[in-house]
Amino acid sequence: MARTLDICIRGGGIVGHVLALLLARERLRVGLVVTPVVNAQADVRAYALNHRARALLQDLRCWPESPDVTPVAGMHVKEAGGAAVRFDASVLAVPALAWIVDVPALEARLAQAVRFQPQISLLASPADATLSVICEGRASMSRQLLGVEQDVMPYAQVAIAARLSAELPHQQVACQWFTPQDILGLLPMGGEGGNLLAAVWSIPADQKQQWLDAPQDMFEDRLLTASEGRFGRLRLESARLAWPLQRSTARHWSGVRDGRAWVLAGDAAHAVHPLAGQGLNLGLADAELLAREIHGRDYWRGVDDAKMLRRYERARKADVAVMATATDGLQQLFGRSGGGWQSVRNWGLRGFDASGLLKTWVARQAMGLGESPTNSSNNGPVAQHP
Repeated sequence: MARTLDICIRGGGIVGHVLALLLARERLRVGLVVTPVVNAQADVRAYALNHRARALLQDLRCWPESPDVTPVAGMHVKEAGGAAVRFDASVLAVPALAWIVDVPALEARLAQAVRFQPQISLLASPADATLSVICEGRASMSRQLLGVEQDVMPYAQVAIAARLSAELPHQQVACQWFTPQDILGLLPMGGEGGNLLAAVWSIPADQKQQWLDAPQDMFEDRLLTASEGRFGRLRLESARLAWPLQRSTARHWSGVRDGRAWVLAGDAAHAVHPLAGQGLNLGLADAELLAREIHGRDYWRGVDDAKMLRRYERARKADVAVMATATDGLQQLFGRSGGGWQSVRNWGLRGFDASGLLKTWVARQAMGLGESPTNSSNNGPVAQHP
């Protein structure tokens, strides 16, 4: 390129696109590295986005419309054959607990917005820039080339994602069932009156191929049993996609290499267990705070200011640590077998369901409505430009 970029974003996923759009508002020269995917399998993932993520995407005018987004009116979390916790949007006085968003639809909206933003250049490979933002995902090659070490804890589990149609309408209720062997989440899709479900099934890693290759009727029957018939008969409507599960955090999220600054965001910086559905919410919070710090920096400081980048790193590490610890604790608790542990879990679930203020506080944190090191910043929202 003729001029050096202010910022080069390595990673053309959802987090990378959102960050590029936010930084373009600052009149910065932004390069976004988008690698074409050849012979890609149809994406069957769906994300549960919280209030804060929705507000960010709405401000960018990239929020999908129904039926590509489905508000969650209720959530049931249950130990198979045991106690349950129920959350209700009407009781909490919110329009929805979360919104289930179809990934391809969201990606298409973001790609369209980027194409119409003159401050953003789409790149096939990284270019020289004052600051490089690495958000290439968990297997980031740029992070490896920078020599950044990670603290990784594998879960010996894989997640299988698929789309299902249900015999009964989902009524905008998301459900999750725990057993010591697996965790099944069924998320409502297809709009408010639909019967389409996104399944995320966490199972032992050694069962991965068994259930990826299982005949369709056997797979459907297994999920019917795991869901205790909550939505009636289930029919597989897509291919099955699997990926390994782990908790990971990069030891350093910012630094300098060959005279140029770099910083990590999204899954390149952290990964948590998907049982709480917070992965993309955390990544979008990274993008929002990094853009806010850049917007609020002193006028004489560059986008590569080390103090600013460390402030971003400290705040986001604190937020991610809280969520990672919570999801890891739940995974460990429900992964223990034996009648004694089941009795403890049932006692705890019943007590939590009746806890009132504690339950409300936890729900607000998950919805992105609580205080945190990120959203309590005094710089104000970055989404303030016309």
